[in-house]
Amino acid sequence: MKTKTTIISLLTASILAAGLFLLVIKQIPKTKEVINTDSTVIAICPAKVPVEEKPLICTPPPVPHPAQAETQTLKKTKAQVEVLSIVEDAAPIIAEEEIVCCEALVTTSSSDYYDQEINRNEYNQLAENKFRKVKNEPLSTFSIDVDAASYGTIRRYINEGQNPPADAVRVEELINYFSYSYEQPVGKDPVKITTEIGSCPWNKENQLVRIGLKAKEIPSENLPASNLVFLVDVSGSMYGPDRLGLVKSSLKLLINNLREEDRVAIVVYAGEAGVVLPSTSGSNKQKIREALDELTAGGSTAGGAGIQLAYDIARKNYIREGNNRVILCTDGDFNVGVSSSEGLERLVEKERKSGVFLTVLGYGMGNYKDNKMQVLAEKGNGNHAYIDNIQEANKTLVHEFGGTMYAVAKDVKLQIVFNPEQVQEYRLVGYESRLLNNKDFNDDTKDAGEMGAGHTVTAFYEIKPNNAPHTMQFAEPELLTIRLRYKAPYSDVSQLIENKLKANSSNKLSPDFYFASAVAMFGQMLRNSEYKGTGSYNQVISLAQSGLVNDRQGYKREFIRLVETINGLTAATNVYAH
Repeated sequence: MKTKTTIISLLTASILAAGLFLLVIKQIPKTKEVINTDSTVIAICPAKVPVEEKPLICTPPPVPHPAQAETQTLKKTKAQVEVLSIVEDAAPIIAEEEIVCCEALVTTSSSDYYDQEINRNEYNQLAENKFRKVKNEPLSTFSIDVDAASYGTIRRYINEGQNPPADAVRVEELINYFSYSYEQPVGKDPVKITTEIGSCPWNKENQLVRIGLKAKEIPSENLPASNLVFLVDVSGSMYGPDRLGLVKSSLKLLINNLREEDRVAIVVYAGEAGVVLPSTSGSNKQKIREALDELTAGGSTAGGAGIQLAYDIARKNYIREGNNRVILCTDGDFNVGVSSSEGLERLVEKERKSGVFLTVLGYGMGNYKDNKMQVLAEKGNGNHAYIDNIQEANKTLVHEFGGTMYAVAKDVKLQIVFNPEQVQEYRLVGYESRLLNNKDFNDDTKDAGEMGAGHTVTAFYEIKPNNAPHTMQFAEPELLTIRLRYKAPYSDVSQLIENKLKANSSNKLSPDFYFASAVAMFGQMLRNSEYKGTGSYNQVISLAQSGLVNDRQGYKREFIRLVETINGLTAATNVYAH
């Protein structure tokens, strides 16, 4: 009797479950699969009648944090088992196609989409600068670099509890993320050179030379009118709150500061490129915001076509002696049309001659193509920042708007001439991707970096003093000579500035020297550089604290917290390893 009752109860429960399942199925509209370029289903969305004005774009599910992936996979498997169990019990009355639909709905999850993109970040390999003997190579020539993307990238890795890849660490970009108190330029030149020398903190036998550049400041209200083109990647890889969602929030910060004389157009690209908003006055902020709000992500990535269209729009609305600039927002995953680094390089090299500058803003992680972003920024008269949160967007697009968006000097090159009587060997810290041939310094056809209004640039040389008897007979012999070439934004002829550094090691070091050298040491630690010497994270923290001045926005304090975090992660890893 007990067994019979149990069987009846189970049959009743199965019938009720099957009936409930049929009721739910009837409420589910017919579905439509969106097929990716590799023939895989990336989303299953309710089928709707397309509207010509606003065609339906089905977007993939949200991307979870890596820590959630395993948990979500387990939940997905459990859900599949439970639903398929009910389906089997209700087999006589449920059609086969309905079973397939139900299974598809359960198996489509955010972790599936995440798995397609994990560990696909790409960075250019860097061969670290080595020591050079002055008697053989007295000249050192390179382009300045105002990019700060590497700092945002390593910050994201560390905040997620990971060590950044060595090639993601560009030491000069870590140093130049911060502004320093260099003297303002005076006279006709828009750039001023500052120098300083002290003991090298990671190798006490050597000295460290700091070369600082300061571009003239221009109040925001006095900046020339802007002709901006927002070029937004809306392909499938840009789906998510830290990608297209953050792009929209970032650009809205910039929109808030537009003036009536400024203009903005919006171009998007996925499988193909198109104009979402024609060039519009900055006084019509609501119209620009609404155009941004309409953007959704889905499809492949025809980045080359988007870049070409954006430059076409910028040229069409060109403002003479204004700020003409394309602002590209992307993860760099170009896969349709012109997509190789070489092809993109040729495209932007051609377009930079038009007088239109380029700002590259990187978003997302897991599928981030930093190598292509670097090519675009370096070859397209541009700069490159990585936006990992809304605070970074505010720093780049609001607090440093003039530096990011308006160049006061272009093709800025440095050439250092070392005195063999004073210096035996030297090594440039960072700038590996910015090195130039010595003959390129006087060649005005060779491209180099741009400096925006108020920008500061810092370069360090680690030098080995020449302790041999000196033949030069004056009290303060020259240690080195600094030559700088730049062009005005609308000129093709360069101007020359020279400055000399005397061999005087008794000068009092500034707080900026301590802080910047701490950042340089930190970068070499992250790269596990063969030249890191006696450097340690504890020493980085101590040096940085000695230079903790002029930190109104808190960026330097945040740096110290990052070093403390990676120091803790390293200690924990070492304990676990033993």
